[in-house]
Amino acid sequence: MRLSNLWHVLNVKPLIIVLVFIPVLSVFMHWRAFDVDLVSTHVWRQAQTQSTIISFYEEDFNILNPRQNARGGNDGIFRMEFPIMQWGFACFYKLFGNHLIISRILTFLLGLCSVWGMYVLARALIREKTAALATAWAFNFSPAFFYYTVNPLPDNFALCCGIWGIAFFFRWHEKPATRYLLLTGLFLSLAALAKLPFVLYFIIPVVPALLDFWQDGKVAVGRRRIWIALLFLIPPAAWYAWVIPGWSGNGIVEGISAEGVSMRLIFGYMLDNLVSVLPEMLLNYAAVPFFIAGLYLLFKEQKYRDRRVIPMAACGMAVVAYFIFEINMIANVHDYYLFPFMPFLFILVGFGAWRILRSRNSWWSGLAKLLLIALPLTAFLRMQVRWDVENPGFNKDWLDNKTALRAAAPKNTLCVVGNDLSYCIYFYYIDKKGWPFGADRLNAEQLNQMIGEGARYLYSDSRTIDENKDIVPLLDSLILEKGSVRVFRLKQ
Repeated sequence: MRLSNLWHVLNVKPLIIVLVFIPVLSVFMHWRAFDVDLVSTHVWRQAQTQSTIISFYEEDFNILNPRQNARGGNDGIFRMEFPIMQWGFACFYKLFGNHLIISRILTFLLGLCSVWGMYVLARALIREKTAALATAWAFNFSPAFFYYTVNPLPDNFALCCGIWGIAFFFRWHEKPATRYLLLTGLFLSLAALAKLPFVLYFIIPVVPALLDFWQDGKVAVGRRRIWIALLFLIPPAAWYAWVIPGWSGNGIVEGISAEGVSMRLIFGYMLDNLVSVLPEMLLNYAAVPFFIAGLYLLFKEQKYRDRRVIPMAACGMAVVAYFIFEINMIANVHDYYLFPFMPFLFILVGFGAWRILRSRNSWWSGLAKLLLIALPLTAFLRMQVRWDVENPGFNKDWLDNKTALRAAAPKNTLCVVGNDLSYCIYFYYIDKKGWPFGADRLNAEQLNQMIGEGARYLYSDSRTIDENKDIVPLLDSLILEKGSVRVFRLKQ
């Protein structure tokens, strides 16, 4: 089939491509990842999320009581984001048992819903099927999205709900119906509950409402929009008002106001995100020309004056402000913190791709088609090093000996575990609770206190710790040694 004929088929049936072809292709490209344990970039956050899911399944199904494994001798209740995704996944665990593949499949389905949502959003904003298809296609092959879409992170759930919340609002803009406003509020509320930064998406329905106050005859409409938005803000406002006071010492709350954050560090992180994270991880190098074209045309044709674009622009600026405030936490590695940017970036990508495809210059339109076809390949090449069990992102001995390490001590026995700076990964792999330590920071006095509070075993991959002359007298016997990991029974 000639390239022009292929493009005609894609242009005629875009929704089939979004709902059938993209999912099939994505399943094929992610196939090896479904059966891999938690490894690779930001495995600590994946392990934390997965452990919360398991705690709902095994311990306490109360959605208000998410628990962490690094709990010492306490109940482990640890409230950050509202655990709607973790609890929802645990419902499936109740039905099918404790299997990581459940989390991977459910996260993948959330990703496909996000792609569909981007198509619906682009159709409402750009009002062209080809532009909407290009938007959804490019978004699906964002390297960051491509990687995280099979990894259990609440950011995936928040992004999906946020995209659909915006999409329903612009559907309301096309066809005013109260149900679309209610769906807007519901999905934006779920997004904000799952991850606090997505609360900024409420700006999108609020800004047009404020503009309506300035126009005769639209005051009532504007007031209705604002009250619906504020009504659905109540759940996230209530949750975070309850839990944020307990986040003492959390860098997320302090942002760039935290002590020791220098301007040099801030500008360094910003530059890294601009020249590396944005084109390589968020966009995909093959999509960069489309993004530049979309941004250029946005200003050249003054699209920012469009009543549909104004709320998107206002929200986009708020997200940029969030990025600047949290830059010390985002640094140049936490690309999933940048998920709130995704809808704004890829609307520009889809718009730019559509305009280049429409070009009368056959060379430009041909190049655009080749870039769109290249997107899956460039995403796969960038991410093929992920899910590598030979380089899991932590001491490989814990992964290789997972079964034996879990069996070395009774399941519900409290343990001291390290070296693990994440406080999440090793606990997940040995399926235990207790006290973590990292960077060889454990002394005899601390260990003795842990024993007094219920610790019964020590899991250690540090000879500095388990061969320390002050700690050795507290060790009863060596139970298991696998690679660099030793398991000791502690003296009582």
